Amino acid sequence: MPTLFRLLFILGVIVAIVWGAMFSLATFVKPNVAEMSVRIPAERLAR
Repeated sequence: MPTLFRLLFILGVIVAIVWGAMFSLATFVKPNVAEMSVRIPAERLAR
């Protein structure tokens, strides 16, 4: 049983680190909002 507890503890720590990284990225990183337009040549539309 100690090895099972150790495995679950390590997996829990890894999950907590990943969750914390995702939460901090979602909280502190703001996306750039900008309009974007790309011209597509008529030759590429007529396939």
